[in-house]
Amino acid sequence: MWSFTIPTQVNFGAGSLAKIGDLINGRKYCLVTYSHPPFDSHAKRIEEISGPALALICNVDTNPDYQSLRESCVMGGVADEIEVIVALGGGSVIDTAKVMSACHGDFANVQRLLETGEGREKLSDIPIIAIPTTSGTGSEVTGFSTVWDMVSMKKYSLNLPGPYCESALVDPELTLGAPRGLTVSTALDALSHAMEGIWNINANPATTSMAVTAAREVIDVLPALAEDLDNLELRVRMSRAALISGISVSNTRTALAHSLSYAITIEHGIPHGIACSFSLPDLMRCVDGFDPDCDAALKQIFGPDLKKGADDLTEMLEKLGVQTCAQDYGVAPEKWREMVIFALEGERGRNFIGDREVILKTLAA
Repeated sequence: MWSFTIPTQVNFGAGSLAKIGDLINGRKYCLVTYSHPPFDSHAKRIEEISGPALALICNVDTNPDYQSLRESCVMGGVADEIEVIVALGGGSVIDTAKVMSACHGDFANVQRLLETGEGREKLSDIPIIAIPTTSGTGSEVTGFSTVWDMVSMKKYSLNLPGPYCESALVDPELTLGAPRGLTVSTALDALSHAMEGIWNINANPATTSMAVTAAREVIDVLPALAEDLDNLELRVRMSRAALISGISVSNTRTALAHSLSYAITIEHGIPHGIACSFSLPDLMRCVDGFDPDCDAALKQIFGPDLKKGADDLTEMLEKLGVQTCAQDYGVAPEKWREMVIFALEGERGRNFIGDREVILKTLAA
């Protein structure tokens, strides 16, 4: 028995930003975005179509942490009349919007829930329209958002029914300005979502089918896109793959690769998409032969020889400039073993189907 849920209305296609007026539908809105081009021009177009925003929030950090989120919630809370939040940007912007949706004007409400699990009754639920400008995080179609406490060096996940966006407006034209590094990193985040949705205790036929489709497409498109960033056709395909991957992982959640990534990002400053994808070949080797359904799905992506498939994935990552050993990111071997053990015990790590001893032997021998 299994179930599948996604309450977000998805609008996809090049030029679909023109639909924003219909989605806002006359409601008073707050616009959350970045404070630099090309977001200024995109924000201006949204206001031309839909009228001026009641509040403009543009202090978003790459990894939204307590300090920036506290400021965003105060800025957004001054307009009690806000009926919908429009999030224009990458995963950090959309995650910020989700926190603002829930905080009721005071980040302390969300902080209390994250740290103690209490205070859910004090949270609000303002609808969100997400307009992603990168292809990879999937935050526009998931019900969770990442919150970082850089002072305490901790990562939290806000997971509530409310933070599912009301609408996702995915316009691949908005990704055309993304530089190569960001394009590669976010696409690899989507690949990680897809593969982690396969070797996952929460996988089901629907999520696995979408994960296979998304992973095959990312692997096919990304090497070409990395060398031809202005190719709209490739951008459309990558946006679609990232969207499908996000829908899949919205139901399974992530697994060990993401659990491993958090310390790599916090302690070594490695971009999230790289941090959660460099371990994928080794994790694929860990699950080879462990579960028939997982093997069958991976063979649809990589062919009948999964050992060769893991080697091929390593080669692809390295050609993209992504090293596949933790030591390449400044992590000492003994520290890496500690990270692997800690990640296995985390909520996301427990979603991984592999055998603990095989994992430790493969990743942290």
